[in-house]
Amino acid sequence: MSLTLTVSLLSGRSVTISSSLESTVEELRLQAQLGLKVGLERLVTESGVILQAMSTLRQTRLSEGATLTAHVRQAQLVSSALAFALLRSDGTVATWGNPIDGGDSSSVQELLKDVNQIQSSLHAFAAIRSDGSVVTWGRIGDGGNSKGVQPLLQDVVAIQSSSRAFAAIKTDGTVVTWGDDMYGGNCRAQKDQLKDVQAIHASRWSFGAAFAALRQDGRVVSWGLPHAGGDSSALRAQLTNVKQIQATHFGGSFAALKHDGTVVTWGIPHSGGDCSSVQDDLRNVQSIQATESAFAALRHDGHVVTWGSDRDGADSTEVAAQLENVRHIQATSKAFAAIRADGSVVTWGDPDCGGESSYVQDQLINVEHIQASALAFAAIRRDGTVVTWGTPHAGGDSSHVQDRLQHITAIQASRHSARGSFAALRSDGGVVTWGDPGSGGHSKMVQHQLFDVEQIQAAEHAFAAIRSDGRVVTWGHGDFAPEESHQELLQDVQPVTVCSFGAGAIGADGATITWTHGAGPSAAD
Repeated sequence: MSLTLTVSLLSGRSVTISSSLESTVEELRLQAQLGLKVGLERLVTESGVILQAMSTLRQTRLSEGATLTAHVRQAQLVSSALAFALLRSDGTVATWGNPIDGGDSSSVQELLKDVNQIQSSLHAFAAIRSDGSVVTWGRIGDGGNSKGVQPLLQDVVAIQSSSRAFAAIKTDGTVVTWGDDMYGGNCRAQKDQLKDVQAIHASRWSFGAAFAALRQDGRVVSWGLPHAGGDSSALRAQLTNVKQIQATHFGGSFAALKHDGTVVTWGIPHSGGDCSSVQDDLRNVQSIQATESAFAALRHDGHVVTWGSDRDGADSTEVAAQLENVRHIQATSKAFAAIRADGSVVTWGDPDCGGESSYVQDQLINVEHIQASALAFAAIRRDGTVVTWGTPHAGGDSSHVQDRLQHITAIQASRHSARGSFAALRSDGGVVTWGDPGSGGHSKMVQHQLFDVEQIQAAEHAFAAIRSDGRVVTWGHGDFAPEESHQELLQDVQPVTVCSFGAGAIGADGATITWTHGAGPSAAD
C-alpha cells in the first residue's frame, strides 16, 4: 500500500511523491531531494512536528494527500588553519588548501554525501551526515582520524573542536571525543557525568586544551588538560544553574555565567581562571568577552568588570570611569574595545593590539559595529565609513584604502596570531582589503573579480568571497589561491552561507572543482 504526499519548499515549489507505507522518512526525504533538485535537511508536518528519519511512513500516521514542509540544507564554507571545506546545499563536500590540514579529502570523498554540518580543528575537519554518522579527515593526530570511536559516532547532532581534538554530542546527550588527549580528545574519566549535554565549549593553551560541557540541568563537566580548565571538580557545587560559558582564546581558562548574573571561573589563575579579586563586582552580568588571557564582563547596568592577565586587557583601571553605558565589547588577542550607547568607543589592553586608540578617538563616533583581527580593530560607523587602529601592518592602518572605505556593510578579519588583515564588503558588492599581504590584506591579483560579492569568509591566512552569480574568489596565503589560468573552472558555483574555525567548488553541472598546495583547480565527476 502506498501513500501520496506533497513536499513543499517555503518558496512554494513542491513535488508530489507516492511511496510505500513501509518506506522511511529518510527515503522520502531523498526522493524529495531528487525531485526538488536541492539539498533537504528535514521534513516537517503541517502541525510543526519534525519527522524522525528512521520512522516509517506508517509510524508517522500521515494521511493521504498530506503536505510536508522541507527545510533546505544551508551550505557552509568552513576553514581550518590552512584549508577550506565547502559544504554544498546538496550535501556534498569539496576541500582545498594544504592537504595535510584537511585540504585533501579524497580518502573519504565517497563518504562525504548527505552532509548537514562541518566543524574544523586547527588541522582537521569533521562532517556530520544526515543519518547522524561522522566523517573525519586531515591531520591524523589532531582529529583527522576517528577510527577508534567510529562505532560510537552515530546519532550525532553537534560537534565542537579544540585545536587538536573534537567532541561530539549525540541525540541522547552523551559525548564522544577523539584526537589528542592533551587537547580534550579523551573524556573516558567523565563518561558517567556527560549526560544530557546541550553545548560544549573549548579553551586553548600553549601546550594543551580543555572542553567544558553544559548540561541541560545547568551543571558543567570539563576534561582535557587539567590545569588549563580540564578539571573543574573543585567547583562542582558552584557550577550549577549555568546558562553560558566563555573561554579565553589562548589562556586555558573558562568563565561560566549563571542565571542569577554571577560568574564562576576556573583554569590557569593568572589567565582568567581566578576572579576572586573582582568577585563582588561580578553581579547582574549579561555577557562575557575574552582575549587570549583575560575576560571582560558586561553588566546589565552598562558597567564592565575585567580580570586575568593585565597585559591582555585585565587592567582597565585607566578607563574605568569611561566604562559606563556600554552596549557591546569586542576583543583582539590582547585588548578590548567597548561600544557605548552614544556610539563612542573605549579601549584598553596592549597598545600594539588596539588597546591604544587616542590617535583616532575623535573619529570614533557613531560606531555601530567593531571587527577584530588578532592585532587590530576596525569600526564601522553609522555612515558606512571605517576607522582602524592597532598594529599597522596587521590592519591597524587603513590610510592607503581610506578613500574606498565608504558604504561598508560588513567586515571580516583573518586572525593569524602574529599577523592579520581585514576585508570590507561595500554596499555595491565591491571588496576593500588591507593589512598583512600574506594573510589576505592584498587582493590586487583578484580585484577585477571582486564584484557583486554577497558574502566574505575569513580563514587564518586567507579570504573567500561568494558572488551573486555563485562564483567563489579566494586570495591570501598561496596555498589557498588557484592559478589565474584556471579561474574559468570556478563558474556557476552554487551560492553558500558561511561560517568558520571557521578551494574547491561545485559547478552548475555538478562537477567537483578542487585544488591543492601549489596547484590550480581541477574538475572531477
